Amino acid sequence: MSDIEPTALERSSLEAHVDLCALRYKNLNDRITTVENTLTNIRKDIKDGQMSLTKVLIGTAGTVVAGLLSTIVVIIVNF
Repeated sequence: MSDIEPTALERSSLEAHVDLCALRYKNLNDRITTVENTLTNIRKDIKDGQMSLTKVLIGTAGTVVAGLLSTIVVIIVNF
């Protein structure tokens, strides 16, 4: 981050200093809002990804269980 040095006008005029500070705070607030929105989007993407992964794992587990049960049934029927 760069240090913002006050200008000569800012040093001599309180009104100019106040106006420039207001602009700086507005820019800072806008940047923080952008970061917050980005983090919210990242959180949503992670949550959606976790839900998708959970569905895949449940589906895989169900397939494995069904395969094992069908194998057991075939073994029992052949005896």
